[in-house]
Amino acid sequence: MTDIRNAEKGSIVGSLTVAPITRHTLALYCGASGDLNPIHVDIDFAKASGMTDVFAHGMLSMAYLGRLLTDLAPQTTLRSFTTRFTSITQLGAEITCTAKLAERFSEDGEDRARLELTAVDQNNDVKLLGEAVVALPN
Repeated sequence: MTDIRNAEKGSIVGSLTVAPITRHTLALYCGASGDLNPIHVDIDFAKASGMTDVFAHGMLSMAYLGRLLTDLAPQTTLRSFTTRFTSITQLGAEITCTAKLAERFSEDGEDRARLELTAVDQNNDVKLLGEAVVALPN
């Protein structure tokens, strides 16, 4: 990973690739998050809803982006974190999250960096787009 303070605008400052999403992953996430929507774990319910199978929670991919962020900067330096869900994440998806330096700026007496965030699967299908602002150390 590249040091955000010394990175060029537009450069990738961090990435994270996670293991393929399995039914087990979804069951664990249901329990951890409290999101018990059956469309994520019950194939019969998913099919009755017009889907071919269960699919991942959108917030699971957002959690992967959050993990990337806290790998890049301490949680206490996070000033904002937003995402937009762009497509469904199927079983077997191998999600890769990246953070690109959009800009460095000063606000409220802090040096900060705005990061463009992306989560894509192994087919380069974009699952989430987002942005985060982190305070930079002195």
